[in-house]
Amino acid sequence: MHRTQHGHDDHAYDDHAYDDAAYDDAAYDYEPSRDEPDEPYLPGARPRAARPRRRRTLALTAAVLVALALLPVAVDRVVAARIESRTAKAFQQGMGTPEAPEVEVRGFPVVTQAASGTLRHVDITAHDIPAHGSARPLPVSELSLRLDGLTKADDDSEARARSARASAFLSYPDVSGALGLEISQGDRPGRVSAVVLLPLSQEVTVTTTVSAVSGNRIAFDDFEVTGGSLPAAGSAILDRIFERPIPLRNIPDGLQLRSVTTTADGLDAEFTGRSVTFRPEEA
Repeated sequence: MHRTQHGHDDHAYDDHAYDDAAYDDAAYDYEPSRDEPDEPYLPGARPRAARPRRRRTLALTAAVLVALALLPVAVDRVVAARIESRTAKAFQQGMGTPEAPEVEVRGFPVVTQAASGTLRHVDITAHDIPAHGSARPLPVSELSLRLDGLTKADDDSEARARSARASAFLSYPDVSGALGLEISQGDRPGRVSAVVLLPLSQEVTVTTTVSAVSGNRIAFDDFEVTGGSLPAAGSAILDRIFERPIPLRNIPDGLQLRSVTTTADGLDAEFTGRSVTFRPEEA
C-alpha cells in the first residue's frame, strides 16, 4: 500500500467519505414543493399578480359599456321630465287647479317625439277642477285624460290632441251643491236619491234618473217619491230644479260627454273627442 508523505492512504477517500453515487442519489434527492410555482421566478420577469389586474380591466370595460348603453335612456328621461313639468304647469294655470296635475309622456324615445313636434301619448290626471262662471257650478273632483297625437302652437297659445278619451268623477257633495238638494246613490243603477226639506222639519225622499245630454250636460228626469208625502207645491219646485240639466263647463274643448253612471260616492262621466284643444287663456 502506498502512503503519502503525511501518512494518508490514497484509497481511503475513494471508498468512504465522498461516494459520488451516494451524493447524487440520496443526500440531495430534491422534489419541488407543491406550494412553489411550476416556473421559477426569474429576475426581470413579470409576477403572476397581473391576472387580477386583467380582471379589473375587463370589469371596468364592461361598466363603461353599460353606462354608454344607459346614457340615451337617461337623457330621454330628462327630456320627458322637462316636458311633463311644463305641461303640468300650463294645465294648472289654465284650469285653475290648486295643485299641478300628474303628467306622463308615454313611448320611447321621447326625444324624437319632441323633435318632431308631436307627442304620441300623454296622460294627465288633475284634481279639484273648479267651475267658475256658471249659475250652478259643478266642480270636477278628478279628471283623467288620455291624449293621442298632442301638438302645441309655436306661440304656446294652445295645445291640440288628435284624439282623446277622458273620465271625470263628480262627488255627491258637489252635485248636491249644484242642485241645492242632498244627493246620494239611488235605489237602482242610473238613479240618484234626493232629500227635499219641507216646512215643519219634514223630509221627502225622491229618486231620479241621471243621463248625458248634448252640450256636455247632465240631465235629471223622471223623479218619483220614495219616502214621505210630497205636496203639490213641493212637486212644482222639484220640476223646476230638475228640468234644467247641469252643464260641465270645465272640460277641454272638443270632448263630448258620452255617458254618466252612478257609484257609491258620485257620478262617473265618460268623454271622447277629436281635435281636442286646450286654450289656457280661455279656461
